[in-house]
Amino acid sequence: MIEKVNLQKAVEGVSELFQYLEIGKLNYHTLNVLQVENRTLDFHIHEKSDELFYVIEGTFDIELEEGFIPMNQGDMIIIPKGILHRPVCKSLVKCLIVNLEGTLNKKNTEKT
Repeated sequence: MIEKVNLQKAVEGVSELFQYLEIGKLNYHTLNVLQVENRTLDFHIHEKSDELFYVIEGTFDIELEEGFIPMNQGDMIIIPKGILHRPVCKSLVKCLIVNLEGTLNKKNTEKT
């Protein structure tokens, strides 16, 4: 059955910070929404998958070796596989993350 998803409503349904909620799959990719606040992950690389971030609400930075990329509501970025990066969230941010199934793990989420 085909179902539509409202990203704002889906992310509002996440009951805890840092909890990934899978909202769909697309060609072996997993779409997750989450709410994050006051968290900076370690630098990491995804060897087999690009990673897409879409900001539903709030702001955060993606830090690369070259510096910071500010992300604001409505912004989207794709981090190519093999690129060292980390999200830096100083305030509440709600976002969609898309990556290859099995990409998220404890090392790059601190939760999975």
